[in-house]
Formats: sequence, C-alpha cells, structure tokens
Amino acid sequence: MATLLDLLYVALFAVAFPLWDYFVSGPAFDRQLQADPARAKMRFWTGAIVYPWLVVAAGAALWLSNDRSWTQIGFSLPDGWRLWVAVALVLVLVMYMVLAVASVARDAMARASVRQQFTGKIADLMPRTRKELVLFGGVSLTAGFCEEFLFRGYFVWALAPWLGWWGAAALSLLIFAAGHSYQGWNGVIRTGIVGAIFTLVVAMSGSLWPAIALHALLDLGQGIVAWLALREEKAASDVMDLERLM
Repeated sequence: MATLLDLLYVALFAVAFPLWDYFVSGPAFDRQLQADPARAKMRFWTGAIVYPWLVVAAGAALWLSNDRSWTQIGFSLPDGWRLWVAVALVLVLVMYMVLAVASVARDAMARASVRQQFTGKIADLMPRTRKELVLFGGVSLTAGFCEEFLFRGYFVWALAPWLGWWGAAALSLLIFAAGHSYQGWNGVIRTGIVGAIFTLVVAMSGSLWPAIALHALLDLGQGIVAWLALREEKAASDVMDLERLM
C-alpha cells in the first residue's frame, strides 16, 4: 500500500514537474532555441538525461526504505508464453528499425520524406550532428528506463488500490501524453498512442522490462532516422552561412 510520501512523490513527478516544464522551463528553452539552437538542444538533452535519473533515484530510495520487493512495481522477468511474446515484440521492432535506417541511409527520397515528417518543435529536438546523435542516444536510454519506471511502474502501483490497475494505467497514460505538450498536439497524440501500446505490453507481460526495451529502441531508432535525414539540411545550412560570410 502506498504511503503519503509515495503519493507526494507521484504528485511531484506527474504533476508538479510537468507544470514547471510547461510554464517555466519550456518557454525558457524556446527563447534559447531562437538565440542559439545548437547550444539550447545540448542543454535540453543534458537535462533530459540528468534530471530523470535523479527523480528515479529518489523513488528507488523511497522504495527501498520501505523494504519492498521490486517485483511489486514490475521489475520481474516474464515467463512462459509472455516471455516469448515480449522477445518477439522486441525483435520485430529491432528488425523494423534496421530496415528503416537502411532505407533512409541509401534513399534520398526517403530522407526527404522524413524531413517532411519532422517539422516544428519536434524537428528542433532531433539530432543533426554526430555529437548530438550520441547525446540523443543517452536521452533515449534514459527515457526508456525512467519514464517506464515512473509512469507504468510507480504511478500505477501507487494509485491502483483506489483506481484499479487499468484506471491507474489510464490516468498515467493521460498525464504521460500531456507531459509531452512541448512537442505540440501531434506529439501529444503520438505519445499517447505509443504510451497505450507500452501499457498493453506491461499488462500482457506483467513486467516493465519489455516496455523499457521497446521504449528505448523506438526513441533511439527515431533519432537515428532523423539524424540521417536532417544532417543534410544542417550541412546545407552551414554552406549558406559560409557563403554569406564570404
């Protein structure tokens, strides 16, 4: 059963932090993006790696202080048919991402199509250089573990006694999607759909690990695809800047 500290912790990461991002850090990032896009992205990604791990560390400390088993929150390996389905889902996603990366890498038309898909704020947050891609990889791994731990794990566990597992999972999904409002409405909808899939994976497998793997792989694959397409745009922009200087 969740304690008052557990509920305060959930309120902190699910309500207080997203509101802070929306009203304070989000507008500040937009201003930085206008002034110095490359530096703004690096600072954004650094924060997107450091802060979630600090929040997870606080939650882990709270969890351990109550001498709870990690299996209660979903850190157990699925078994039987659930294990095979989870492995199959991960392998299918890996194969899809490999094919997508290969297609974009060799086909100029595919890269042009990707550039049309990544527009607005989402395009601003995608990597365009090798250095940015490496940092984006860290963001992807962080999001995969930390967001599943927080939203499909701790949040659902804490509120399930009052809302039921599905009720807590549904509320978690709504807050999780709303927390990506910095990506615009399309980003919120897309995040909601993907989050619903992760929720079903957790429900099917009884474990967070398959959802963590899928989440990290999906984010990383999208980052690589975006980098392959947008680095050409970055190179063209650099050439134009050089020509203006000459």
